[in-house]
Amino acid sequence: MNKKYKKFYEEDDWLDAYELQKEVFELTGGFPRDEKFSLISQIHRSSNSVVANIAEAHGRFYFLDKVRVLYIVRGEIEETQSHIIVSQSRNYINKDRASELVGRYEEVKKKINGKISDFINKNKEK
Repeated sequence: MNKKYKKFYEEDDWLDAYELQKEVFELTGGFPRDEKFSLISQIHRSSNSVVANIAEAHGRFYFLDKVRVLYIVRGEIEETQSHIIVSQSRNYINKDRASELVGRYEEVKKKINGKISDFINKNKEK
């Protein structure tokens, strides 16, 4: 039985990452202005890259190509988590909020890991 096809913006991992990205962008509005071209720019780019690469992987045809792009997503999640931790260490966000965001990104990463495993297994079946 085939699952109903979903657009990338209907997939749980993309929706979760998108919500996180919006929260990160909102959160950085309270950062010092002198961080605009450093930490703010970096966290914006990495959180946006998570969302964009999930969409890109969705559009790839070959299973292993999807996996390759999803590995990039995992790296971007780790980078975003690092920026959140650095932001907390500079007292731009409180520890509880930082822990919550890092944990929610970890949940997205688990979903990505599940997709990677599924695609690897489907590739083996071919």
